[in-house]
Amino acid sequence: MKRMPWLCGKSHQSMEIKPFTIGFTQKSAREFFTALKDAGVKRVVDVRLNNNSQLAGFSKKDDLPYFLKEIGGIDYVHLPELAPTQDILDAYKKRKGDWSVYEEKFLDLMARREIEKTIKPELLQQGCLLCSEHLPHHCHRRLVAEYLNAKWGGIEIKHLTEQKS
Repeated sequence: MKRMPWLCGKSHQSMEIKPFTIGFTQKSAREFFTALKDAGVKRVVDVRLNNNSQLAGFSKKDDLPYFLKEIGGIDYVHLPELAPTQDILDAYKKRKGDWSVYEEKFLDLMARREIEKTIKPELLQQGCLLCSEHLPHHCHRRLVAEYLNAKWGGIEIKHLTEQKS
């Protein structure tokens, strides 16, 4: 199915948006930064609620922007408004909730926040949505990208899940 490209505000020129997504768990620092560089990522958009993760030392809030810039010339922005609330997260992770309930609650949250009006499409062009989950299937970064595609159209999402040695 052909998607309609997003129209840039003032110029009305069409723009197809090609964001990436990546999770940092089950990846070494080498695999993580190489995947971003090889994909041509220009900006990592951190969509974690808490960017002080203990899961991978290189992904902590004070270290990640430095490593991204030094290793790959990649910019960093943390947008917790693209993360679930602590209550939604806890219901799914800590209380072992159902994915479909989590998905419904998170999609509703994004709609109430009207993220399609507050996030600039240019932010996602060659940008990469980051969270911790290794695969996008049960991850909110995929939901963010799909939600914005449903609102804007013209988004071609690529999940960076391949591991390289």
